[in-house]
Amino acid sequence: METTKRSTFKVLFYLKKNAPKKNGTVPIMCRITVNGKQSAFSAKLDVSASNWDMKYGRVLGKSKEAQTLNADLDKIRLDLEQCHTKLLKNEGTVNSAKLKNTYLGLSNGELTFFKFFDQYIADFQKKVDSGIRQYNTLSKYKTLLGHLRSFATKKYGCSDFSFNDLTCDLVQEFDYYLRDSLGLEHNSIWIYMIGFTTVCRLAISRKHIAFNPFSEYKNTKEDKDRGYLLRTELEEIISYKCTRSKDEFMKDMFVFSCFTGLSYSDIKGLKNSHLQQFFDGNQWIIIRRKKTTTSSNVMLLNMAKMILEKYAGLTKNGKLFPMPCNVTCNNFLKRLSQEIECLNEKKVTFHLARHTFGTLFLSEGVPLESLSKMMGHKNIATTQIYAKILNEKVGKDMQKVAHKFKGLESSFVTSL
Repeated sequence: METTKRSTFKVLFYLKKNAPKKNGTVPIMCRITVNGKQSAFSAKLDVSASNWDMKYGRVLGKSKEAQTLNADLDKIRLDLEQCHTKLLKNEGTVNSAKLKNTYLGLSNGELTFFKFFDQYIADFQKKVDSGIRQYNTLSKYKTLLGHLRSFATKKYGCSDFSFNDLTCDLVQEFDYYLRDSLGLEHNSIWIYMIGFTTVCRLAISRKHIAFNPFSEYKNTKEDKDRGYLLRTELEEIISYKCTRSKDEFMKDMFVFSCFTGLSYSDIKGLKNSHLQQFFDGNQWIIIRRKKTTTSSNVMLLNMAKMILEKYAGLTKNGKLFPMPCNVTCNNFLKRLSQEIECLNEKKVTFHLARHTFGTLFLSEGVPLESLSKMMGHKNIATTQIYAKILNEKVGKDMQKVAHKFKGLESSFVTSL
C-alpha cells in the first residue's frame, strides 16, 4: 500500500502596502507556505489599510463590505485546502509553486492567456512572413505581451493569467500600470490597449472568455498637432540640390508621397500593376493600403509622373522603387530639414509628406469626400482632422494680424 508524504502548509493573507491604489485602498495578497517554502499571489481584493487586522489576516468590523471581503478570503482559503488535498492524493507530494499554479489554473497542460497570446503572435508571424501583415505591428504585439508579463509579476505576483483573471478591474489596473509605473504617453497606451482588446476579442470568440473585460474601459486617442509643409516649404525641398544620388532619390520619394498621399510602406510595395489607365484618359494609382487594407485611388499628377519616369526600370522585382528602410529615409530628412532654413523648426519625417498631401489638396479646394477616398481612410472623420488643422491655422493667422487694427478700434471708441 502506497503512503503519501506528510505535507505541512498554511495560508496567510496580508496587505501589499507599497502598492496603494488611487482611491487609497491596498491590494490583499495571499501567501502559501508548504513545508517551509513560500509562494504568493494577489487575492484580487482591496481594502483600506485602517480596516485590516494584521494578526488574523482579516477585515475588521461587521459592515456589509467587511463581511463580503472576509467571505471571499474564506473561499480562497477553502479552495487552496481542497487543491492541496487533491494534489497530495494524486501525486503524493506538493510544493508551494505547484499549489499556487494549480489554484490559479496555470497547470502545465492548461491553456492560459499568455500561452494563447504566444500562439497569436506565432500566427501573426506567419502573416508577416507571407507579406499580409507588417513587422512593425508584430513588434507592438510582442512589446505588449512583455508589458503584460511584467504587470502580472509586479502587480499580482504571478507568471501568467488564467482567462478568468481577465476582468474589468484588471484591464483598468493595466492602464494605470502603463501610465504610472512605465510612464507611457496617452496615445502609446491607447495603441497597446487596442492590441490587448484584439487578443481578448479573439479569446471571446473562441469561448475562452465568457465576459468582455473591456466592457467598462474607455479610452480615445488624443489628437496631436499633425505637422505639415506649406506650399512654399515644399517648393524649397523640390528645388534643393542633393550632392549624392541616394539622397536625391529619398528626397524624390518624399515629394512623391506629398503628391500622392501614399505612406512609406505603400510606396515601398508599389508595383506596375497598381498603375491603371482610367476611362477619363488619366493614369491612376489603385492600391489597397498596407496599414488598413482600404482602397486608395489617386490620379497621377505631373510631378508624380515625372518621378516615376525618372526611376523607371531601376528595379527588377516588379516594384517601382528600390526603397531603403524607413529609418534611413527619416535620417536623411532630418539632415535635410537642418540644411533648409525654413524647415529648421519642423520635425520632418516621411509621414509628414502624407499630412502635407492632405492639407495641401484640401486647401486647394479638393472636397473632403474625394480626399478621404484618395488617402484610403476607413472613416471620413480621420480626413476631417486635416480640415481642423486648416481651421486652426486660419485662426492663428488672424491672431498674427489682429494688432494691425488697434488704431481703427481706438478711432471707433473715440467716435462713440
